[in-house]
Amino acid sequence: MLLNPVLDKEIYTQVAEMTRQFSDEVIRPQAEHLDKEEQFPDAIFKQMSALGLFGITVPEKYGGVGFDNLTYTIVMEELSRGYASVADQCGLVELICTLLIKYGTERQREKYLGKVLKNEVLVSYCITEAEAGSDVSGIKSTATKADDGWVLNGSKMWIHNAPVADIGFVLVRTRPEPGHRGMSIFIVDLNSTGVTRGPRDHKMGQRASQVGSLFFDQVKLPEDALLGELNRGFYIMMSVLEKGRVGIGALAVGIAQAGLNAATEYAKVRSQFGKPVIENQGIQWMLAEMQTEIKASRALVRDAALRLDNNLPAASASSMAKYFASDTAVKQTANAVQIFGGSGYIRGFEVERLYRDAKITQIYEGTNQIQRTIIAKELIKNGPENDGP
Repeated sequence: MLLNPVLDKEIYTQVAEMTRQFSDEVIRPQAEHLDKEEQFPDAIFKQMSALGLFGITVPEKYGGVGFDNLTYTIVMEELSRGYASVADQCGLVELICTLLIKYGTERQREKYLGKVLKNEVLVSYCITEAEAGSDVSGIKSTATKADDGWVLNGSKMWIHNAPVADIGFVLVRTRPEPGHRGMSIFIVDLNSTGVTRGPRDHKMGQRASQVGSLFFDQVKLPEDALLGELNRGFYIMMSVLEKGRVGIGALAVGIAQAGLNAATEYAKVRSQFGKPVIENQGIQWMLAEMQTEIKASRALVRDAALRLDNNLPAASASSMAKYFASDTAVKQTANAVQIFGGSGYIRGFEVERLYRDAKITQIYEGTNQIQRTIIAKELIKNGPENDGP
């Protein structure tokens, strides 16, 4: 049995209750407007920063609260229950802070961590390119050595926060050979000469989080822009994606839970054939399946978080959590729409938005097909897992 090495149950309960209250009172009432207008919720992010909801696992000496990955999943789920676009920003900040803590120099940590946690600067993680989505080895953007630093060229697409970010953590090629070797990560001021932002992409769901393209033309970088070891960028990136996938799994659980909550309440008040539809066995079975699969998703997410907290191998567990929870979110928000009937297909009803918000969770942070491949490789390499006592 995995045990958490950091916190006790009372702390988790307090964090969950605080975040749920914030989600119910601040985030959820604004979700419909934010989605409709594709409005970046900067005011909400400032409130989250004041509450310590950014950088959950960042040590106190760097301005964080020093909690664990299990707490992080609790926060992500509760925020997402209000609106997934808000939780998505929390996950991005957590990922960037983890990179800085694990691989940054002390100067880089001092320069960036406090500002990121206080929402004074917005960040983006720049990986995807036209020929490098699931296959990161297809990256073509480059950084070449210059006398006084580096010169960055290339482009990135579908980058979270690209239209608004101040700082980008950019994965590029620093050696010419193909494959995963020879990549490095650079911290780039996105207001620098030579950086151009493409127009904001208009998305199907999670419409309040800003996504777009970035173009780099002879962008000059100082020596200390390099994050971590030269030519080890791919491995650095992969080392934090396990945590990222656990976060997306928790976000997906929050979406699914919001769908179940809405569907259950609506089934109690919607009448057909002279009685509330919740009295129909078919509806009851749908709700029972929703409850079961959401609870299973939550268990997988928290198991993966505990593995990270106990410094145990978590590649397979994080992939299981991400793909199962996101598949559940799509399937069960579709069931929520079904229970709402025609109303569920109309803009302005929460379940319509939840269904749209869920879909991307099967795609970003590695598609669910890639997650299955990771699980299979781990199984072939190490044999079937046996988590029994």
